[in-house]
Amino acid sequence: MNVQGLTAIITGGGSGLGAATAKALADKGARVAIFDINQKGAAEVAAALGGKPYACDVADAAGAASAIAQAQRDLGPARILVNCAGIGVARRVVGRDGPSDLAEFEKVIRVNLVGTFNMIRLVGADMSKHDPLDGGERGVIVSTASVAAFEGQIGQAAYSASKGGIAALTLPVAREFAQFGIRVLTIAPGLFRTPLLAALPEPAQISLAASIPFPPRLGHPAEFAALALHCCENGFLNGEIIRIDGALRMAPK
Repeated sequence: MNVQGLTAIITGGGSGLGAATAKALADKGARVAIFDINQKGAAEVAAALGGKPYACDVADAAGAASAIAQAQRDLGPARILVNCAGIGVARRVVGRDGPSDLAEFEKVIRVNLVGTFNMIRLVGADMSKHDPLDGGERGVIVSTASVAAFEGQIGQAAYSASKGGIAALTLPVAREFAQFGIRVLTIAPGLFRTPLLAALPEPAQISLAASIPFPPRLGHPAEFAALALHCCENGFLNGEIIRIDGALRMAPK
């Protein structure tokens, strides 16, 4: 798929991996719709890239549908969806004060997994009605899981469950959407220099980087973005979960 001139929706586009992906797509000539619950961040990224910002809670059915409809009115039908919106908590299932808060677990599942599914179903429904491009392709959907989906650490039960769900969605949705000419992929990043990790003390960042075989550093958001862009451009990639982690395999804690 040649992304030039196509409309791309990027959730979580107001910072981190989402912002970097929006930049990579915009640099290739895509029209970018920046979806984020953080309106300020979305507006800043959109202004820098010549895109449009949209306030959106990805897990809210009506709100997401409204934002998608507005983006299509503003920028044209979306051919690309990149799901980067997500949150995480560090909490043991049973801690010193007893069992963990169920509401907290539900929130992580809601934002990460339900939010990803909600965007896939809504944008996918619209994509399925678009005229096909050369080769019969109508669109591509790229979601974000994590290496925690496969090697979750102690304290990552909610996060790992949500990201494991995203990984598990990939193949069945790719198989279903094949009839429409829509490719479905997932990227599973390791440790990246996102705002969350960048806020850690420098010694903590150095320690995390040292756990990565090679290169022994945190990933750059631009490296994630380059892979997301390749997923869009390479028409034979479909139904796959792609790790980008420097050969990292997470320890129990």
